[in-house]
Amino acid sequence: MATLASLLAKAPLVAILRGIRPAEIPGIAAALIGTGFRILEVPLNSPEPLESIARLARGHGGEALVGAGTVRRVSEVEAVHTAGGRLIVMPHADAAVVRRAKELGMLAIPGFLTPSEAFAMIDAGADGLKLFPAEAASPAVLRSLRAVLPKEIPILPVGGIDAGSIPAWLQAGADGFGIGSALYKPGIDAAEIALRGRKLMQALPGNASAAAGWPLASVKRRRPPPAPPRPRSTSRTS
Repeated sequence: MATLASLLAKAPLVAILRGIRPAEIPGIAAALIGTGFRILEVPLNSPEPLESIARLARGHGGEALVGAGTVRRVSEVEAVHTAGGRLIVMPHADAAVVRRAKELGMLAIPGFLTPSEAFAMIDAGADGLKLFPAEAASPAVLRSLRAVLPKEIPILPVGGIDAGSIPAWLQAGADGFGIGSALYKPGIDAAEIALRGRKLMQALPGNASAAAGWPLASVKRRRPPPAPPRPRSTSRTS
């Protein structure tokens, strides 16, 4: 299985499909994959979430990382794994849930809001960290956290993220984002999903799309070329 960092380098947006029903999966998934999304999350407080995850895994498991969000218990990790999911996203910091996900060969992204929670989840084996709720923090907070957290651990702000807020978070050190209501709400059709997905992808540096496979880290840290040297004056003083 690819690492979380490598997946985010290709497509740094996670589609959070809260409220989706199994019957919607084929059209919505095709629209997201076509737009460039490569990480698809079905929160467990959606209708029949395990069936939706199973359909996503069968139809798109070879081209996208599929898993569950709002995972709170070890038993839920096991159920998601049985359904074919390979990603566990949590709203909280629970070492037991992270450890079980890793035992099953899954990727784990627990939630955190404080340095203590972040380091505890890293010690438990987390593949990345979900800064949640992002509305309770700020890019300035993330910048300070980035000064002490390991650089190799991806951080994904989640909560209230839209195309307009992405650039500021990227400058602060975000490696990716969980996108919820700005991308999907129950009742939105595939055409609207594709439109919203393209708008979000266009908010990335250089309008990079996941399909282009541009490494986000190298794009966002690119520095402008140095200014050319100033010409030397040829005038003489008397």
